[in-house]
Order: sequence, then C-alpha cells, then structure tokens
Amino acid sequence: MRHRMLQLYFVVLALTFFVSAPALAARTHKGTAANTHKGKVVEAGGGKLTMTDMTGKKQHDHDVPADATILCGGKKCGLEDLKVGSTITVTMGKKDDQTVVTKIRESMPRSVAKKAQPK
Repeated sequence: MRHRMLQLYFVVLALTFFVSAPALAARTHKGTAANTHKGKVVEAGGGKLTMTDMTGKKQHDHDVPADATILCGGKKCGLEDLKVGSTITVTMGKKDDQTVVTKIRESMPRSVAKKAQPK
C-alpha cells in the first residue's frame, strides 16, 4: 500500500511540474532575463539609442518610443540624460505585434552607489 501511495505521489508531482512549466516560462519571459540585455551607451537622444554589448564589440541601435520608462540611478530621466559609456539594461516588450523598448535602466557606478547608501 505504501509503495502505491509513493508512486501516486511521484506521478502527481511530475504532473504538477509538467503543467506549471509553461506558466513559469511565460512569466520569466515577460519579467526579466529572456527579454533584457545589458550594454554600454554609445549615443542616446532623439528617440534613438546606440549601444554596445558589455565587451564593447557588437554595436546596435534601438528606436526608443516616447512612452518608454528611462531610469538614471533609479530616478526617472530622459533619453538624453543617459551618459556615454554608462552601463544600461534595456527591456524589450511587445506592442502592436512589434518588439519595442519598454524600459532603459542606467546602472549607478559602484563608487556613486556606495556614497548614496545611508550610513
């Protein structure tokens, strides 16, 4: 009897993972890693962002819609406020069946972040 209960337990456990896996994958895709990328600012302004990957080798451009959220050091700012060479995280999302920039977050340099922390 215990053997059958143990088998039933593992079957239910396996079914739970099988059913919840697509939901977890969809939440991860919408939320973070699957649709974000990090890099460095080359040029920003006029609705356009030019950036490189973290190594500085691959350069690419983004059209940035006016309703995109842009954060500099955790505070709202404009596209023109992004500093050349600063590290950014760009989040992409779907709008009218197109992939567009929804958020740009400029990372605060470590030296500035340490000074900003309350003691």
